[in-house]
Amino acid sequence: MTRKTGEGIKVGDNIRIVVLEVKGSQVRLGIEAPHDLSIHRDEVWEKIMEENKKATTVTPDQMEILVRKFSSPGGQPQKKNESGNGGMKK
Repeated sequence: MTRKTGEGIKVGDNIRIVVLEVKGSQVRLGIEAPHDLSIHRDEVWEKIMEENKKATTVTPDQMEILVRKFSSPGGQPQKKNESGNGGMKK
């Protein structure tokens, strides 16, 4: 598909991409789309996905801290009592 300056293409019912300017090997595009639709350049999108993946990855050290923190009140490891049942009542 080829387009000249000022021409555009439609994507679905509510997205329009328009060629604004061509300078040498660079093309400026205009995008008309709903405000709730995120639009990013490829390299920006890849960086966002990379950062999201990092944010959801838990290291073994972090997991150990979380287990300790949520396994007992006050974040202290639970001690076994004399009966050997981990301090749980029967």
